[in-house]
Amino acid sequence: MTDIAAQHFDIQLEAEIVTERNSGWACVVVPDSKQIFGTGKAVKISGTVDGLAFDATMLPVGGGLHMIPIKAATRKSLGKGIGDRVHVEITQRRS
Repeated sequence: MTDIAAQHFDIQLEAEIVTERNSGWACVVVPDSKQIFGTGKAVKISGTVDGLAFDATMLPVGGGLHMIPIKAATRKSLGKGIGDRVHVEITQRRS
């Protein structure tokens, strides 16, 4: 069995910070995430958003997509809000 906690990735995307319709959370949506990570369940990841390191849990939103919540403190540090575009890099799957 493969130890998924040790999986490293180089996934980069430009995405708009949006409000997720069910939770109301500020997030970015990761296209093809179910195919990339092999699951439609929550996935713990590490990476950067506009160069700022983060750890997060990608949550499924349906249709084979996941969202990455962008915390208020992160948005404040970046000077970004809903509707702004960010560069996201996913570098590690932690679970």
